[in-house]
Amino acid sequence: MKDELVTLTIDNQEIQVEKGTTILQAAKQAGIDIPTLCFLKDINEVGDCRMCIVEVEGRRGFATSCIQTVEEGMVVHTNTQNVLEARHVILDLIISNHAKDCLTCTRSGNCELQSLATKFNISKVEFEGEKLEHKIDDLSPSIVRDFNKCILCRRCVAACKNVQEIGAIDCINRGFESCISTVGDHSLNDVNCTNCGQCIEACPTGALHEKETIDDVWIKLKDPDTYVIAQTAPAVRVALGEEFDMPIGSNVTGKMVTALKRLGFDKVFDTNTGADFTIMEEANEFIERFQEKEHLPMITSCSPGWVKYIEMNYPELLPHLSTCKSPHQMFGALLKTYYAKKEGIDPEKIYVVSVMPCIAKKFERQRAEMKNNGLYDVDNVITTRELSRMIKQANIEFTKLEDSVFDSPMGEATRCSSYFWNNRWCNGGSLTYSARYLNRKRARKNRF
Repeated sequence: MKDELVTLTIDNQEIQVEKGTTILQAAKQAGIDIPTLCFLKDINEVGDCRMCIVEVEGRRGFATSCIQTVEEGMVVHTNTQNVLEARHVILDLIISNHAKDCLTCTRSGNCELQSLATKFNISKVEFEGEKLEHKIDDLSPSIVRDFNKCILCRRCVAACKNVQEIGAIDCINRGFESCISTVGDHSLNDVNCTNCGQCIEACPTGALHEKETIDDVWIKLKDPDTYVIAQTAPAVRVALGEEFDMPIGSNVTGKMVTALKRLGFDKVFDTNTGADFTIMEEANEFIERFQEKEHLPMITSCSPGWVKYIEMNYPELLPHLSTCKSPHQMFGALLKTYYAKKEGIDPEKIYVVSVMPCIAKKFERQRAEMKNNGLYDVDNVITTRELSRMIKQANIEFTKLEDSVFDSPMGEATRCSSYFWNNRWCNGGSLTYSARYLNRKRARKNRF
């Protein structure tokens, strides 16, 4: 059975689309751009920002194209003078209550609001009025929230609630006092946030960003008495290139290792090595549990977000978690014990930096149980973005770097563990999958 088609006209262009298609989707299929801010496909389609307004012949006012579905014979105009003026006013009003420290903002050059302001030639703010001054929530080891840059698009709320199924944040207060926060307006550090970072990915501005710690790394790199080691997660090598305008998915392992060496790291190792140890330890633990028939099934503890999710929502399942540390934490412990002994280095002088795609690792690193002989297994965790900033600060032309290899022997790995780690237990994937599974399980339990 063929899907029912609807014929409409957008900017004098007649097109056919499936019934139920929104005007925004239809315009995109026709190659017509309609600006958006709050829209996030399949996640946040609520029409809050009104940037996507269009005119529909025969109707009063404007239609919000991201939620308005097409109709047979509909005639749509996306760039009339009225539409352009209305969008300009909407954008002006949003910017009027927005912090304007763009030059020092972490999202400068990669901000959707900034891009729209440039596109619509917003050279000055016409509606200067009362402006709210919000506190900055930086208590979390992973996430910084700057309410002064929030535009109330609710994309972070949708990602937290609809994708991760956590619901740690939502819109509080009313009218001009509205803002995105937690229950009781507490810090993210004090609520059921798993530090997954999906809210950061969804945010179109600098209202949410990872807690940057590269200044601490620079200090250690300049200290001649500190032996600084970098370990990189497998996902970093296929994401780092995007920060330097390379094609998405480019494998830049060699250039990444070279860049880290030029930054001043004494050794550069592959976290896949730690993952090899992890799967071996978890396999042995599983065999023991299987033989003893205790605490089965066994759940991997590789994802710190997943671990925290269980701690907060299903504490009765904690005995099912593996007692093994995650790959980068286990590797950090090995570097400060086995490796330090073999190389004759004082463990107190070793500074381990993990380059990770997951900001939950920042939270995991500073947990009390991640200490060994009074020393943290890992001393700092930086993200792929933070590494790119360090490379840019050092004025290194990344795309022109020659390839290098990881240092031996702790840079060698079987690669058997990388598929398991990246595709199953990296925070964004496993947390969502497992959270949904447990939530369905809880729902079934409560039904009877």
